[in-house]
Amino acid sequence: MNTITLNNGVEIPQLGYGVFQIPDAATEAAVTTALDAGYRSIDTAAVYGNETGVGRALAASDLARDDLFITTKLWIADLGRASARDALNASLDRLGLDRVDLYLIHWPAPATDAYLEAWQGLEDLLAEGLTRAIGVSNFLPEHLDRVIALGGTVPAVNQIELHPALQNRDSAAANAKHGIATEAWSPLAQGAVLEDAAVVAAASAHGVSPAQVVLRWHLQQGRIVIPKSVTPARIAANLDVFGFDLSVEELAAIDGLERDGRTGPHPATFNG
Repeated sequence: MNTITLNNGVEIPQLGYGVFQIPDAATEAAVTTALDAGYRSIDTAAVYGNETGVGRALAASDLARDDLFITTKLWIADLGRASARDALNASLDRLGLDRVDLYLIHWPAPATDAYLEAWQGLEDLLAEGLTRAIGVSNFLPEHLDRVIALGGTVPAVNQIELHPALQNRDSAAANAKHGIATEAWSPLAQGAVLEDAAVVAAASAHGVSPAQVVLRWHLQQGRIVIPKSVTPARIAANLDVFGFDLSVEELAAIDGLERDGRTGPHPATFNG
């Protein structure tokens, strides 16, 4: 498994497993399937309502804790310095863990400045060893600028919607400028790009699926990805993307697919 070294020296698997929209009752089986397939990075969030299911799968696994990379997120209802601590402790209880590897502010909710107080709370949690790295999710460049202007820790990750139909170039460029790793959620655009001609052509040329082509496109451009599926064959196939390389021409053709293909709300307008 390829890894990305974050700006604080922590290594994260470049390809992880996301559990967005998986009901808690189904999450244990899905995560167990992912772990058995070879995933070692699991991405969840308090608001997903399935941290308990993730925790059951982790508890049932015979994998060492140090071999796993677990991410969860602080929801906007808990933005604040003290409330961030309470929220992470609640997440840890549900996960059955004494620490996570990455803790993210889930949305900036820019109608207030509470995300700045929350960031200071995450710095406290990092210093206390309750998480190995801290970052943000859905932050636009202006939100990153305000966090960095606090003069403390620079986020290790910014998890944003990014796929061939929505490449979020301004946010990705801001991440790179500040040494922040870009992590793509909805990396397959919920299937919306899998029939595009450039993707289909590359899949045919390499004897792989369109989904594998899109994931390879992300990986070759240095992004972290967290595809989600509950189908065992697709879970395994999404991990089997290290045996081929897209050409410069194929990468450029997929780069050219950008359109307003957003699958979620815009960070500037979503306040909860």
